[in-house]
Amino acid sequence: MGLFENVLSSNQTLIKNENALDYEYLPKNIPYREQEQQYFATCIKPLFAQRSGRNLLIFGPPGVGKTAAVRHVLRDLEDETDDVFSLYINCWQYNTSYKVIVEICEQLGYAFTQNKKTTELFKIATVLLNKKSVVLVFDEIDKAEDFDFLYTIVEEVYHKTIFLLTNYKSWLISLDERIRSRLTPELQEFRSYNAVETKGILKERIGHAFNEGVWEDDAFVLVAEKTSQLKDIRSGLFLLKESALLAEEKSQKKITAEHVTQAIKKLDDFTIKNSAELTDDEQFIFKIVKEHSGKKIGDLYSEYEKLGGKASYKTFQRKIAKLDEGKFIHLTKKKGAGGNTTIVEKKLTDY
Repeated sequence: MGLFENVLSSNQTLIKNENALDYEYLPKNIPYREQEQQYFATCIKPLFAQRSGRNLLIFGPPGVGKTAAVRHVLRDLEDETDDVFSLYINCWQYNTSYKVIVEICEQLGYAFTQNKKTTELFKIATVLLNKKSVVLVFDEIDKAEDFDFLYTIVEEVYHKTIFLLTNYKSWLISLDERIRSRLTPELQEFRSYNAVETKGILKERIGHAFNEGVWEDDAFVLVAEKTSQLKDIRSGLFLLKESALLAEEKSQKKITAEHVTQAIKKLDDFTIKNSAELTDDEQFIFKIVKEHSGKKIGDLYSEYEKLGGKASYKTFQRKIAKLDEGKFIHLTKKKGAGGNTTIVEKKLTDY
């Protein structure tokens, strides 16, 4: 028998649009985020009158639609007017002031960035930006290694609105006071989707991504329940795609609960991929927590030092708090004979 004898033919494929299962995919509508998007538009509107708009720190856990909602507003803005620049920068990719300003120049159509210093590029970009009003979005702002670019933009660009996106509300405290006082950002929280919203989002993605009728009802319910439990739409999209691939591998024309159950068993690997959001030291600490789940924070710090960790105990505590805030781990406060202590556990999943 040939190796490819049982492969589904092209007209039998379960997935009709794989892009719709990518978290970066931007549908025509962003459901359940209408109120937030309207507020973003309100913050931008003063730019139409050549005045600065409001600056925002947009925060919430991973997988709750922060980036999609902002990008959707930028798309509508570009359709509405040519008088306002809209620039989107991901600080995971562009994590230094030099990289940020080179990307801004390229988005503005200025290509002669080679052999120019950061300060020179800022002067060029400022002249270009001040020809219009501008919305600047800095996604994953907590991944930036320095914030000179923010200071320069706040000081030198005339009519602007700045959106900063992060998983961590506490990030703002670490921002240099000089920048924070000039930005004076308002806070916009993105809460996790509830069970009904989660189901609606996944149902919509299925409509975009799959041929009609390939999902059995109990299989979809299983995906929706697991996604709602994890409070991360990215996990749901992973399960939709992985379940379909498992069905296609077996040349089956329906996606069943059995395929979803198998896909759920691969979620731990997917979580590890998501942890790429963390710095090297945070990933190191996360690994220690997974291997020593249930121990006191002091004991984990001793293990961290034993394995070569260099951060102070106070810094270690802050990184533990960040892992908790990002839903990578779970913290429990307990009272003991010697006073209060914190128990650190890895997040449990119902495989």
